[in-house]
Amino acid sequence: MSKMAAGSVDLVFADPPYNLQLKGDLKRPDESHVDAVTDDWDKFDSFAAYDNFTRAWLLACRRIMKPTATLWVIGSYHNIFRVGTIMQDLGFWVLNDIVWRKTNPMPNFRGRRFTNAHETMIWAARDENSKGYTFNYEALKAANEDVQARSDWLIPLCTGDERLKGADGKKIHPTQKPEGLLARVLLSSSKPGDLVLDPFNGTGTTGAVAKRLGRHYIGFERDHDYAAAARARIDAIEPLPDATLAPFMTARSAPRVAFSELIERGIISPGTKLVDSKKRHGALVRADGAIMLGDKVGSIHRIGAVAQGSEACNGWTFWHVETHNGLRLIDELRAEIRSEMAAS
Repeated sequence: MSKMAAGSVDLVFADPPYNLQLKGDLKRPDESHVDAVTDDWDKFDSFAAYDNFTRAWLLACRRIMKPTATLWVIGSYHNIFRVGTIMQDLGFWVLNDIVWRKTNPMPNFRGRRFTNAHETMIWAARDENSKGYTFNYEALKAANEDVQARSDWLIPLCTGDERLKGADGKKIHPTQKPEGLLARVLLSSSKPGDLVLDPFNGTGTTGAVAKRLGRHYIGFERDHDYAAAARARIDAIEPLPDATLAPFMTARSAPRVAFSELIERGIISPGTKLVDSKKRHGALVRADGAIMLGDKVGSIHRIGAVAQGSEACNGWTFWHVETHNGLRLIDELRAEIRSEMAAS
């Protein structure tokens, strides 16, 4: 990371060693072996050594983050509190902690503790004064049946065909994260074309999801077997069609389109009759972009309010045009123009 330009990355997702502090083999009550994390990369001599390691990689990430970039770190109770403290000491500004609740957690074999059914993710801005970071609030809400997305995510562990395995049938990496988890991270806090960085690449889950979602990606991995598996995995990914990745356009961010533009483009002709959804009211479209109801002339909003006897009205969602296939909201016609503007 020291070779990367400062302020060049839009999003960081980090899945560092958890420092699980396992002492010897983990066994089930029947003495069978549990395939747990026993790799050297997860072993540290002391908490101080782990803290020094954590501080070093966080500082390296912070240097290459844009002022608008954010950082995600995932961990368990073994390490996430230490990581969070160091993040705050270094000036990161915590935006949320997300609980990844697993639908299929590994049981607690000895029955001496609660089953570890979740992991924690910290989502943070580069500093307290960071503004303009990406949070796709409206898209997340729309995907959640128009309810705000919550900070507890119910997602299963990585299993089945998604789990990478070697020629011996054993899993290549002990802590491979599910693509569904990374998809939610990237869809919530990045945009197509953004540069995503993973300093602990592993078998490339972040990279695979980034490529599929139209993001650029850089990952670092020192284990040659993991790196080879990640490269093959990412190379096989086909990006989704651009149309499915277009940023969610809110009313506030959408380009302004006046009703008169529908007339100028020939989408609606002067003399067309606009009606409400139940055809109780009808207004005539004028050549100047105003509409007329009886002797009242005004904007689509003003005349919509007059028709209903109310003080205000959103004319775009009140008035319709009649087509061969039935009534069509004029707001749908405006959306077509906005799509053309976004594509150009």
